[in-house]
Amino acid sequence: MPEITNELTTKFAEEFEKNKKQQVVQNAVTKNGISNSAENIGTQATNVPVFSIDLKTGKVSDQKQSGRCWMFAALNTFRHKILDQFDLKDFELSQNYSNFWDKYEKANYFYENILATADQEVTSRKVAFLLETPQQDGGQWDMMVSLFKKYGVVPKAVMPESSNSTNSRDLNNYLNKKLRKDAATLRQLVAKGASESDIQAKREKMLQEVFNLLAISLGTPPTTFDFEYRDEQQEYHIDRDLTPKTFYDKYVGVDLDNYVSVINAPTNDKPYNSSYTVEMLGNVVGGKPVRYLNVDMETLKKLAVEQLEQGESVWFGCDVGQSSTRQGGIMSLDAYDMNELFDIDFTTSKAQRLDYGESMMTHAMVLTGVDIVDGKSTKWKVENSWGEKVGDKGFFVASDDWMDEYTYQIVVRKDFLTEEQLAAYEKEPTVLAPWDPMGALA
Repeated sequence: MPEITNELTTKFAEEFEKNKKQQVVQNAVTKNGISNSAENIGTQATNVPVFSIDLKTGKVSDQKQSGRCWMFAALNTFRHKILDQFDLKDFELSQNYSNFWDKYEKANYFYENILATADQEVTSRKVAFLLETPQQDGGQWDMMVSLFKKYGVVPKAVMPESSNSTNSRDLNNYLNKKLRKDAATLRQLVAKGASESDIQAKREKMLQEVFNLLAISLGTPPTTFDFEYRDEQQEYHIDRDLTPKTFYDKYVGVDLDNYVSVINAPTNDKPYNSSYTVEMLGNVVGGKPVRYLNVDMETLKKLAVEQLEQGESVWFGCDVGQSSTRQGGIMSLDAYDMNELFDIDFTTSKAQRLDYGESMMTHAMVLTGVDIVDGKSTKWKVENSWGEKVGDKGFFVASDDWMDEYTYQIVVRKDFLTEEQLAAYEKEPTVLAPWDPMGALA
């Protein structure tokens, strides 16, 4: 049946008209929308936001109209430590500061990849992949590590948000326009046989323009500053002449080398208990390469629980848009009755969703609690970065089976890994293609 005939379509329409249930569903869906019509109100009762392990975190942050969730999530894990250690009611680290250096470094990383592929046709898959999105707001944990090690962090008060950090569309648009134009220039220089020194001189001029564009749009990052705060006892503190790196060492103090990314990718090309990296994925030339240890889901959840039991929150990446009620803050496989609504079975396996482009990591958040019943996790507390107007003052609940299906990555301390797992992580990683779903940026 290569061609759809009018007779066949007429037959389908007649069958649809005969089904009275579908007529009622049609009325509901056309008036209220698909998700509103299929939402399962009962899921609220099975995902009550009460947890046997519940860490103190303060208020949620708000990334607003930007894709910096990975950055917010990482900085939030640090914020939790600072709140506790220095007896603060509320505090945030500057997302705009890290955002500035991320975009600056991503531009240079893009130039590096463009030059490395300059011998390929512009229509090659790798060059086309690079040019499709030269840089964006998203990122990976190891990319954040590279930024923290090189640039440190600063309090939000020292470099607050700007119009273009909270709503990044225009900045991304014009920065990518420039990077694509620069790519054409660099490739032309290579094609003409320009010297390495001439190419690097041109590249340096391009980076100066990137810096200028970012400084105009986001502000100029501070090099030194004073840190002032009042603790919960209303005692005043001031620490003068700090640099972003000395502030990190003194007030965050997290040994970034002690953390590893653990993923669950149950596809045939990624055996468990093996390490992986992704070609051309990164932001800082010479920075920490992205590396994952792939494990089964039970192991991933066990590691997350162990870190939470030690009082430390967990950065994690997931596909937040799947089976998720944004306003209600519930992520559960029964959040919507889509199969019943359309009388179609939408069910696929996690591996199929990865292989066929149905799902990948789209968002990073923080696990700040878990409910343990009879030794097993049943639901998880999730700190989002969408402000307090969604979920329970910005916190979401993820059912345990939702975690199984739509969580892809966590970051945990090395000491929670077994000797075998650590050895597998440190082994030379398998290199995945740039477009592999495990290269998705949260």
